Formats: sequence, C-alpha cells, structure tokens
Amino acid sequence: QVQLVESGGGLVQAGGSLRLSCAASGRTFRTDAMGWFRQAPGKEREFVASIAWSGGTTYYTDYTDSVKGRFSISRDNAKNTVNLQMNSLQPEDTAVYYCAADRATSRLRIGTPDYWGQGTQVTISS
Repeated sequence: QVQLVESGGGLVQAGGSLRLSCAASGRTFRTDAMGWFRQAPGKEREFVASIAWSGGTTYYTDYTDSVKGRFSISRDNAKNTVNLQMNSLQPEDTAVYYCAADRATSRLRIGTPDYWGQGTQVTISS
C-alpha cells in the first residue's frame, strides 16, 4: 500500500501563487507516475498535471490546457514528494486538489490510478 498526503492548500487572491506538495510513503517503489487532479463543487474530478519517471529520471510531464504556462509539476525522489507550483491563480482554479500515484502513466492519466490522497482545498478569491 502507498499513502499519499497533500499539503499546501489555502486561500489566495487572484493572481497569486500556491505550492502544493504530495508526500508518498509505504511501498513507494510501486509508483512510477504521480500527478494531480482537482474537483470543484458540483463538477467532476479533472486531470491537472502528471509526471512520470524511469530509473529515477523524469521522462514525461503533462498538463491540462487550462493550466499550461501557469502550473509546474516536479518530483523530489529523495523525499518521495511531488510538488505542484501554481502561479497566476484564478477563481476558476478553486477546487479540492488530489494527489495520485500509479505504476503506469496510462492509468493515472485517464483517472484510474492505484492510489489517491485525501485532497487539499485551494480557494482563489476575486
């Protein structure tokens, strides 16, 4: 089992920035891809960003169109942590952000990862 714990959420004004972190513990050797999803009230959970690696080297990152150029995903292998730097935040970014992990990039990307975190609230005021 892999446990994922998100942190870094909060309230920020439009145009501001937040940095989310996802700390993985347990059988982390079973994960080769991690990412972030978000779910706003009354909406379905949507993909935000993902990162995949092989042999300790990142080989793939992906972002949904609405966050390209504003969000950046990164990985710290030594700390078993994935971060999401969010800049130029807008009210439409308000959601609960969930960390995800999987052994396969394909399953994570389509929204069926092996593991989910509990989520962290991100609220952007206008």
